[in-house]
Amino acid sequence: MLQDQHRKVAVTNTPLVAIVDDDETVCEAIKEFIETAGLSARAFASAEAFLDSDFVDRVSCLVADVQMPGLDGLQLHRKLVDAGHNIPVIFITAFPNDAVRTRALQAGAICLLKKPFDPAVLLEGIRSAVEGSERRPEP
Repeated sequence: MLQDQHRKVAVTNTPLVAIVDDDETVCEAIKEFIETAGLSARAFASAEAFLDSDFVDRVSCLVADVQMPGLDGLQLHRKLVDAGHNIPVIFITAFPNDAVRTRALQAGAICLLKKPFDPAVLLEGIRSAVEGSERRPEP
């Protein structure tokens, strides 16, 4: 019984990474990679699905596609910030350009990665975001 209680504590203390991308293959591949690295991950097919979930308050890092139908990644980030959710974000895109990069970085993104990206670079960004979120005081 004590071991089960300890296991529950360990699971709830594991940083949670949300992946929001309308490309199911990309979403699932990133989710599996993150879980292989020892973190918890949840995949969402749209910004709206993420916002409607019960996970928003529990996320330590958000990986979001810039270009998606409905709310795009930058709009999602803006909605989160406006609602008081200070979640570190890593943007990913198949169509990078200087304007998008500038907007993403000005919005406070950890980084903007071009698809296909080096998974090690993504993991480095996630670990940086998670470590930073663990040090941030709660609002």
